[in-house]
Amino acid sequence: MWLADAATALYVAAVAWRLLRHDRLARVAWTAGCTIFLVHVAFAFQFYHHWSHVEAYRATAQQTKQLFGIDAGFGLYFNYAFAIVWVADVVWWGRPRASWISTMIHLFLAFMFFNATVVFGKGWVRWTGVIATIALLVIYGINRRRTSITLVPVGPVLMSDSKRSKK
Repeated sequence: MWLADAATALYVAAVAWRLLRHDRLARVAWTAGCTIFLVHVAFAFQFYHHWSHVEAYRATAQQTKQLFGIDAGFGLYFNYAFAIVWVADVVWWGRPRASWISTMIHLFLAFMFFNATVVFGKGWVRWTGVIATIALLVIYGINRRRTSITLVPVGPVLMSDSKRSKK
């Protein structure tokens, strides 16, 4: 359990540092969080599910039934996707990509973080998840507001920067 908590703390720290433009710290936390999450998954499969997808699916279905009254374990596939997406994003860090791809990745990861901590979390984990979610939204809002200023170029424009009109 402490591995999941550590991975979650590093996820939150990485997102906050990224929003605050501390890219080096963000990358270290992002990579470390992902690594610890993968160790958490390996331990869960080793010690709780005995490397059985069926057992993991049943456990997920049981948790879903307790919370929502629906006996469905398909949430396990979301967890698999979460691991794959986070690993891919660690590998892909710093490489150019369309902004909509980054947005989709981080919306999915945030959705999974929120569900793991707030929806399925219990006790202090749930409240920590709520506080972390609010804090990240505040940081995001402040960052968005700070970067939404449009700069208007003033002064001469170099010929190489402008299109030449054909006469």
